[in-house]
Amino acid sequence: MSTVQQQAEMLANRVRKNARHRRKWARRNGVTCYRVYDRDIPELPVAIDWYEGRIYLAEYSGHRADERDEAAVMTWGQAVCAALDVPKEHLYLKIRSRQRGAEQYTALDRSGERFVVEEGDLKFHVNLTDYLDTGLFLDHRITRGLVRDMSNGCRVLNLFAYTGSFSVYAAAGGAVSTTTVDLSKTYLSWAEDNMALNGYTGESHRFEHADVVSWCREAYRREQTYDLIILDPPTFSNSKRTETVLDIQRDHLDLLEDSMRVLAPDGVVWFSTNSRRFRMGDEVSEFAMISETTEKTVPPDFTRRPHRSWRLEHPL
Repeated sequence: MSTVQQQAEMLANRVRKNARHRRKWARRNGVTCYRVYDRDIPELPVAIDWYEGRIYLAEYSGHRADERDEAAVMTWGQAVCAALDVPKEHLYLKIRSRQRGAEQYTALDRSGERFVVEEGDLKFHVNLTDYLDTGLFLDHRITRGLVRDMSNGCRVLNLFAYTGSFSVYAAAGGAVSTTTVDLSKTYLSWAEDNMALNGYTGESHRFEHADVVSWCREAYRREQTYDLIILDPPTFSNSKRTETVLDIQRDHLDLLEDSMRVLAPDGVVWFSTNSRRFRMGDEVSEFAMISETTEKTVPPDFTRRPHRSWRLEHPL
């Protein structure tokens, strides 16, 4: 048996075992999309997610072995399909290549397509082929539920909104308005589609194509305030659409302070990051009361590589 075949067998065995337990948990909690493998075996550095009968396998950044080729990863994926009894045409791969940035991933033998999945009795468009991410960050499903629970009667601001899933949850929770801000026209349009998919349209739901920093400062100048703000920025961004380069470690204090300036007196900011090296600056206590909420927001299928989250409020 070749090394690749041995690896494929190891991966299939681990995924089969994980899925057996994860399916029970998912059924009990009404979850239909979840992670079944997250680099459990160090020499197999991939993440594998279940999307309602589809398998999404992505290699981790920075772990491309020189001797490993795309065919090897395809063999891994096919072994996972067999382990989970999924047709090979429902396998989606994101494979490391030698390019940089967004071009460092390639999808094999797929044409662009989008389909709908459900979460928390809401619906979302996902795309497993065309982008680095799928359109729905599965590790934030608990946070989305918390946002829904506290949105009734609130003016909700969703910054770095991506495809707007937090906005959908806020609207479902009874928000009087949602404002969805993102620099990408593609993702902003996707967010609008997600809102419409769930029946949330009209003037009370705004979509702002803008740089978050500039937008927040203009909102402050206009004395606009919001009762609930979601701030989930990327770890790093150097978009061509803005002259600034975002580094979450360097810039988080400014982002948090700008958000607090447009927060209503009794409001709440939810802040999160996936940066594994992130350290919250002590200076945040100068303008906000802050408490870490990571243990409350990380779901059981993401404990191996959890995000971190915090709740911020105005000082008493």
